[in-house]
Amino acid sequence: MRISIVGSGYVGLVSGMGFVKLGNEVIFVDVDEKKIKMINNAQPPIYEEGLEELMREFRGKYRATKDYREAILNSDVTFIAVGTPSREDGSIDLTYVEEAAKEIGKALKEKDDYHVVVVKSTVLPGTTDEVVRPILEKHSGKKAFQDFGLAMNPEFLREGVALKDFLNPDRIVIGIQDEKTKKVLEELYKPIDAPKLFTDIKTAEMIKYASNAFLATKISFANEIGNICKKLGVDSWKVFEGVGLDHRISPHFFRTGIGWGGSCFPKDVKALIRKAEEVGEEPIILKAVVEVNERQPLKLIELLKKHVPELRGKTIGVLGLAFKPNTDDVRETRAYIIVKKLLEEKAKVVAYDPKAMKNFKHFYPDVGEKIEYARSAADVLKATDVILIVTEWPEFEKLDYSGKIVIDGRRVRNAEETARVYEGVCW
Repeated sequence: MRISIVGSGYVGLVSGMGFVKLGNEVIFVDVDEKKIKMINNAQPPIYEEGLEELMREFRGKYRATKDYREAILNSDVTFIAVGTPSREDGSIDLTYVEEAAKEIGKALKEKDDYHVVVVKSTVLPGTTDEVVRPILEKHSGKKAFQDFGLAMNPEFLREGVALKDFLNPDRIVIGIQDEKTKKVLEELYKPIDAPKLFTDIKTAEMIKYASNAFLATKISFANEIGNICKKLGVDSWKVFEGVGLDHRISPHFFRTGIGWGGSCFPKDVKALIRKAEEVGEEPIILKAVVEVNERQPLKLIELLKKHVPELRGKTIGVLGLAFKPNTDDVRETRAYIIVKKLLEEKAKVVAYDPKAMKNFKHFYPDVGEKIEYARSAADVLKATDVILIVTEWPEFEKLDYSGKIVIDGRRVRNAEETARVYEGVCW
């Protein structure tokens, strides 16, 4: 098939290249000239394992442009994969989704063929039908489900292994209203061997939010139990190894530590809280999930002060700035909270991350421009005897932490075995 994808961030670019690998042709649409140029030169504007190799291998099967009209007229299916950032009150900002729908609608006005528009951006239940549909109909002069197709297809990609997740997903969820659109998307996803759940559009939107809210809840629950375990001298990882053997529970997402971040969980849980309040429900559990997560990174500082009571003037090493390993994404990273607190305590910070240092400095100039960046993890260890482990990059497992005070937020086993003083946040 010929596919156009509006938005070439983590979701759009990975999904697009996944479709290319499956034998389709893809046109990426973006407003960022730099991104467009990089994609056309087979250079990914983001770091994701395997993405650069895939872009080089299939060069010629995809391209990027700013021109919506060109992309829509030369494709059969369009995915909206733009960002839906949080506003200050926790609600989602639909500006990019609305702009995409407007431009797609204008292009659809010129098309005679049945074109399918698929919302892949994470949007709250009702958004596709109540926001996207009216904009498309207004600017195209056509009717959804009659003159063009409209569907909702949430993404469940984990940064760091997103390409693998796209090609080997746990499930594919598609919200549809008409049979013609269903047949098109069935054909598109036919090469992927995974359960395919067809629902109405609003249900598909809600599945995404319920999934992320539950995963965030599982981590916050694990951390709350982990904090209790720490006080009792119990290894929480062993506890959850036992808990996870129960088939009703499963062992996944029970890694206790300093909490969750990234582009999805914080934004989606807050948006669901806001939506619940709008419809008159009090989301007690979800609010507690966020509260536990916001407190959790500071446990690292509490443990640090047990061994280094006065931080003023001390050089503290920070290993890891990305919100998780194998990505350069620093959105809602726990590292920001930790580094900010260290600076407030007048400590000097030397940090290293294999991929995220540039992004950290750019996203968080209030702290990012006040710290020193090392050229390697080994250089951080040379610069100080006090180390905080914030992201569990595989290379941190290979370091010798002998003679160091290590406060670990992610359980790096080699630090646990070699450090002079070792403290884990929840174990």
